[in-house]
Amino acid sequence: MDTSLAQRAIEAALAHNWDEAIKINLQILKANKNDIDALNRLSRAYIEAGQIKKAKEVAKRATKADPVNPIAQKTLKKLQTLKATDIPNHTAAVPESFLEEPGKTKLISLIHPGDDKILAGLSAGHQVTLLPHPHRVSIMTSDGKYVGRLPDDLAARLRRLMKSGFKYQTLVKSVEGRNVKVFVREIQRGNNEKGLASFSPEKIDYVSFTPPELVHKETPEVPMTEEG
Repeated sequence: MDTSLAQRAIEAALAHNWDEAIKINLQILKANKNDIDALNRLSRAYIEAGQIKKAKEVAKRATKADPVNPIAQKTLKKLQTLKATDIPNHTAAVPESFLEEPGKTKLISLIHPGDDKILAGLSAGHQVTLLPHPHRVSIMTSDGKYVGRLPDDLAARLRRLMKSGFKYQTLVKSVEGRNVKVFVREIQRGNNEKGLASFSPEKIDYVSFTPPELVHKETPEVPMTEEG
């Protein structure tokens, strides 16, 4: 495998340049039609480009090339009911969007997730919005489809802060079946809330942005031994 091409394919996907990602992964597959990493990346790129039929064809090729590959299996299952209209429009999120800051960011698991078809259309980097209600905060896609809700304790806090002028950016971090995690970042503080943190400070680790289907794994070289 040409690792430079693989890296270019990953970079194109991280930039949400799906046409370029498709082109590069197809180029990789010309040299090795069973490159499982390229197949997984290509299927993801076709999904994001709204080319669901091609995505299914590639996902089937991937599961045939590696029947136990978890990413290929997950993608094919996701595609069983997915339609192009289920994929929300979104702007590209750069890896730096997922850097944590004490008190300003939080990774949150949603409760009461929405329709399976809506969830299947989401992936890491999709921008979603917080929609406050009198007793809850919902997560919505850019075109107004329900994704899930914040836990009640966080919802109560953020409702009050948003009412006082706080604003937040919310991105999908991961979707595993009906388990959806979002990354919420404070982007504007309220006028009368100096010194107040949006979230309780906690131990900070870097939150990886790159979805597993965009990563290629180097095959370790096996030392040659002489027989006899």
